[in-house]
Amino acid sequence: MRIHYFCAYNTVLLNLTKVVITGGPSTGKTSVIESLEQKGYPCVHELIRTMTAAEKNAGEEKDFTTNPIVSVKDPKKFNQMLLDGRIEQYHTPFDADSPVAFFDRGIPDVHSYMNCFGQSYDKAFEQPCYDYRYEHVLLMPPWEEIYAVDNERFETYEESVKIFESLKKTYTHFGYQVELIPKASIDERTDFILDFLNLT
Repeated sequence: MRIHYFCAYNTVLLNLTKVVITGGPSTGKTSVIESLEQKGYPCVHELIRTMTAAEKNAGEEKDFTTNPIVSVKDPKKFNQMLLDGRIEQYHTPFDADSPVAFFDRGIPDVHSYMNCFGQSYDKAFEQPCYDYRYEHVLLMPPWEEIYAVDNERFETYEESVKIFESLKKTYTHFGYQVELIPKASIDERTDFILDFLNLT
């Protein structure tokens, strides 16, 4: 059964600028996405938390001691589902008078996490990173002072740092220029992003 991850918009916007906001776990990414959404910008939310919760319900919670792509019983299947979900999110139809849409993680995040945790994939698995492109990639750095774990987040802070480095390397590998988002308050980070995109 295929899971659908569209957000609640209906009309496709032509010439829409797609912007990825990514980073390691607990870097404030989701809070900024929510802030942008409150300002009226269409946003596509992270889907791995829902998938992780489903895997936990189907398995043993004690097995989840690090990132879910390592902890699940069938990592290859999980990563393929995650990749398919991100591709489906890429095609989200929007009904909004906005020139931009924000994505809480992009398609290359899948490959970055696999690289970070030593999981292999073939050229065919890479192809979506070339087929479905974003206009901008904004990366949040590790931030130890705000780092926390929860029921769907299992990585240590040290793993978060490794994930950050892997994200930067992977997006660069796929031809993106990565822009770092500074450590700051939610409002300041939101303003930084809007200024960077000339939306203020």
